[in-house]
Amino acid sequence: MPDKFNMQSPPFDRLTEKQQHQLRSSLDVAYYRDKDIILQPGQPCQHLNILIKGAVEERSIDTSEIYAHYANDDMFDVRALFEGEVRHQYIALEDTLSYLLPKAVFIELYEANGQFAAYFDNNLKNRQVLIEAAQQQQNLAEFILTKVDQSIYHPPMILKPEQPLNEVTLQLKESGVDSALVRLSDNDDRLSSSPNELPYAIVTRTNMLHAVMLENQALDTEIGKIATFPVLHIDDGDFLFNAMITMTRNKMKRVMVCDGKDAVGMLDMTQILSAFSTHSHVLTLSIARASSVEELALASNKQRQLVESLLGNGIRTRFIMELIAAVNEQIIEKAFELVVPPALHDHCCLIVLGSEGRGEQILKTDQDNALIIKDGLEWENCQSVMDELTHTLQQLGYPLCPGDVMVNNPKWVKTQQQWKDTVSRWIQGAKPEHVMDLAIIADAHAVAGNRDLLTSVSEHLHGLMKNKMLVLQEFTRPALQFSIPLTLFGNVKRNKEGLDIKRGGIFPIVHGIRTLSLEYALSEKNTFDRIDELQAKRILEPETADNLSEALKLFFKLRLSQQLSQRHNSNNIELKQLDRTERDLLRHSLHVVKKFKQLLGYHYQIRD
Repeated sequence: MPDKFNMQSPPFDRLTEKQQHQLRSSLDVAYYRDKDIILQPGQPCQHLNILIKGAVEERSIDTSEIYAHYANDDMFDVRALFEGEVRHQYIALEDTLSYLLPKAVFIELYEANGQFAAYFDNNLKNRQVLIEAAQQQQNLAEFILTKVDQSIYHPPMILKPEQPLNEVTLQLKESGVDSALVRLSDNDDRLSSSPNELPYAIVTRTNMLHAVMLENQALDTEIGKIATFPVLHIDDGDFLFNAMITMTRNKMKRVMVCDGKDAVGMLDMTQILSAFSTHSHVLTLSIARASSVEELALASNKQRQLVESLLGNGIRTRFIMELIAAVNEQIIEKAFELVVPPALHDHCCLIVLGSEGRGEQILKTDQDNALIIKDGLEWENCQSVMDELTHTLQQLGYPLCPGDVMVNNPKWVKTQQQWKDTVSRWIQGAKPEHVMDLAIIADAHAVAGNRDLLTSVSEHLHGLMKNKMLVLQEFTRPALQFSIPLTLFGNVKRNKEGLDIKRGGIFPIVHGIRTLSLEYALSEKNTFDRIDELQAKRILEPETADNLSEALKLFFKLRLSQQLSQRHNSNNIELKQLDRTERDLLRHSLHVVKKFKQLLGYHYQIRD
């Protein structure tokens, strides 16, 4: 008879003293090893499991879906006790101890005590809702699951490059379209210089109007000579949402749809907007049309509303991140264009750093940016222009960076060569104060001006960091310095200020993956893309990569949900706002971080 069984927690506190004695005297204890299958689909269930310690995962028959995680004091599988057989697989994730309450005793108590029964009835109803939501992932919205197919795009008009301009104009008018593809000849010089591009160019009514009216081209000019190359494209069967991100990021109204190397259709933004309702394109149009900081601020202030709408419609957090990253980039680029004199746009490059550089910022956080100036440029009033740019971004809702990582700080404004020299000095010194500066610049992403200026700086950084294990050892230490918010028994630590999800979960993954990416000179900036590439190169095991991605998605989702509901930008998670399933997933995800930190410590031989 287990004396330590907790009768004070629901639903056991609803039992009479006699019923509690009956329950306690019926309990047995089971021990499961790591990876033991506790319950198998289709089998009868003879006991209610009440976990003492350890962790158990509930998954689908084919193991493709994970429904829940259970830890101490959690119970499973109540439903199977009523239905007669188990629906899902239950597997121990580590060495696990569990109380076993016989089915006959559970049913007897259930039928004899209405309050005890009500607890399970209510929880079963909620549990079923959660399971159905997990099984029907199409609830993430038609917006995400809609794919590009013939019902959405229209067949392309494909022209020969030698067709005359006036003939094409008439052809477009008669067909009622405003653009057409041009199939380039195999010996076209453009294909020779860009062999990886598809052999198509695009011509629009605007192209033809400019050719005649602004460039004085003859009416019989061959259409291939004025067509734009290369053409942005997506694959037939790709997600419609990806097409929208491609257009938003590149400020295009249409993309070519391809099946392999063959063009099979043209997709316009109006067709996307008719396929699902989102105001993101309206927002990007407002940004593009803004001619003053005030007009840009009006557009910028609509971002939070867009995020709330997308999240409310069930859109995955990672997709929201991609779209908002594209929108943020356009806002910052527009601010740059409004403040920096046009004559200087090709002689400098504005880069964003941190979460913005990685494309992982959803709600606006502190400004993290820097400037690269073309070698040889003398820019006397650079400081005053950068002061104005920082102030402008502040007006647009981007707070000042407490660490002063902004273009109004001369430390973050340098020529190309000065940046290379600075990076070299940071790496050679490998001092703690330089580690985070290196981490910041490693995530740099060009958003405005001459983007090519960043390329040589990034290549210089990657060249110096590749396989430099002593430097990487110091570089990775910050990922290990924050403790994981787990108790000695593996539960999530509670504290009145809330759980700092950035320190305890997000940062160790982001910085650890960044370190591995630098070791192997990977060019990706987004953490999810870095994880995928590390797995593709067999640097991370598939299971480790999948667990890290899922954990990071959960941390971002929980933080975003509470930021929106609590109307703040804090990294603290209030555990009381989470339901049991979310707490289980959070606990499991923090264990993933714990194992990843152990992997990093072993890989870089950090033993302190």
